[in-house]
Amino acid sequence: MKTPLLTAALLAAVLALTGCGPGGAQDTPPAWSQDPVLVGAGDIATTGKGDSATAALLDEIGGTVFTLGDNAYDSGTAKQFAKLYGPTWGRHKSRTRPVPGNHDYRTAGAAAYYDYFGAAAGPPGLGYYSFDLGTWHIVSLNSNVDMTPGSKQERWLRADLAASGRRCTLAYWHHPLFTSGANHAPDTATLPLYQALYDSGAEVVVAGHNHQYERFAPMDPAGNLDQARGLRTFVVGTGGGGLYQFGTIQPNSEVRDNTTFGVIAFTLHADGYEWRFVPQRGKTFTDSGTGACH
Repeated sequence: MKTPLLTAALLAAVLALTGCGPGGAQDTPPAWSQDPVLVGAGDIATTGKGDSATAALLDEIGGTVFTLGDNAYDSGTAKQFAKLYGPTWGRHKSRTRPVPGNHDYRTAGAAAYYDYFGAAAGPPGLGYYSFDLGTWHIVSLNSNVDMTPGSKQERWLRADLAASGRRCTLAYWHHPLFTSGANHAPDTATLPLYQALYDSGAEVVVAGHNHQYERFAPMDPAGNLDQARGLRTFVVGTGGGGLYQFGTIQPNSEVRDNTTFGVIAFTLHADGYEWRFVPQRGKTFTDSGTGACH
């Protein structure tokens, strides 16, 4: 495996090759620092070329890798993890913090997923956990199990957020609450998780499931624009599975693309964050911007 290069160098090279992208991308890269980087995508390992293309991006990007579920198609079996995920994103297993998707649960209890990732996937059968990265609190949630108010996961999340003590929080899971994808409608079952994060003053939510890239403006749990307290939501189902079409464009959707595999990289500063969508080599779409912690 290649030694990851500095993220700043990669992102500067990406912009030099692609020029500015829509939705806030700039002609020159922002001042990326040595602060922690969190990079990933969802809907990943297939027999196609998309997963190899995104794994090649990870070869060049340092930091902590996250997945957004549907890690090994089509059914998350031990063989599919070994044959499909292992040779691509599996090169970065030692620095990966995953979440499961519905395809991982096509194997009973997502057993192969938990066996493959081990302790990094959180407690088997639960699949939710948290960790700190620099000054940020990162929460990995499981949208395949009970999320109702008062459920074990929702109560754990509220307690975890209350105990964090960190100013800035990013959460990720598989099924998006907000999405304009044609294949999968917004998953309202995830609303209690979003509500808990909103109540605690979190900043960012990232999901997959729809195989495309979409960025939303900061919103409250009802989907209303909320620049003061809202969470900025990303759908990044661009890890390698076949790309999907968009349907009805939802309110506050700011940027969309369904032609490009790629990963999203967050640089986590003490009082804010920067994001950049890094496309597969040869593609021109990118998206970038900044946000402040509440």
